[in-house]
Amino acid sequence: MAAQAVIRGVGGFAALCGDTVRAVFRRPFHLGEFVQQTAFIASASLLPVVFVTIPFTIVVQFFIGQLLAEIGAVDLAGAGAAFAVVQELGPFSAVLVVAGAGATAVCADLGARTVREEIDAMRVLGIDPVHRLVVPRVAAFAVTAAALFGFVCVVGLLGTYAFSVLVQGASPGLFAANVTLLVGFPDFVVSLVKSALFGVAAALVACHLGLNAKGGPKGVGDAVNQTVVFTLMVLVVVNTLTTTVYLQLKG
Repeated sequence: MAAQAVIRGVGGFAALCGDTVRAVFRRPFHLGEFVQQTAFIASASLLPVVFVTIPFTIVVQFFIGQLLAEIGAVDLAGAGAAFAVVQELGPFSAVLVVAGAGATAVCADLGARTVREEIDAMRVLGIDPVHRLVVPRVAAFAVTAAALFGFVCVVGLLGTYAFSVLVQGASPGLFAANVTLLVGFPDFVVSLVKSALFGVAAALVACHLGLNAKGGPKGVGDAVNQTVVFTLMVLVVVNTLTTTVYLQLKG
């Protein structure tokens, strides 16, 4: 019974993904909904992402600096900071906040519409909920996640710079000079694309759970809780696949 529920859930999610891909190319694109959702997600995520990024990156930089100090290479801290922030911490920090703040709100909104039978009413009127509601939210999540990734990179590098120079004694000039030692523009572009894919995955999970919420307000609350857990699971899979493909192509 549990296995059947899992299979139905995975199948429903895959069907939503396929419907969303098809609906992306249909016109008209609901620009107003897209702008509204983008502004909401950005406003809800901007401040939390700062408070997540600064301690997260500084803790990582502390261990990198300690390791480099053991081999007498503290001035290479810039290379380690850029590698950590751009390659992994940036995409994950941005999307973790987006998933926690934006995806749960989207799931709650769509779940409330579902239990109030608004989604069924849209279908009766001939309006495709995927085209009208899901596509603008997926696009908003992708744009916001990519933009937040750039913001995280700036905040993370400034934070690690201040910590390395003021606390660990790194040279300001050498820190800045070594930032591009391990990370180049292609790595930044790949991480930017990865962040956008993370945002798309988080949006699809939130929309799927919201559109399939059952059982009244309690069902909506359960769907919101599941959104965070399932989003993290999907992000791990997406991160593994994108990193593997990039390393194969790079090699």
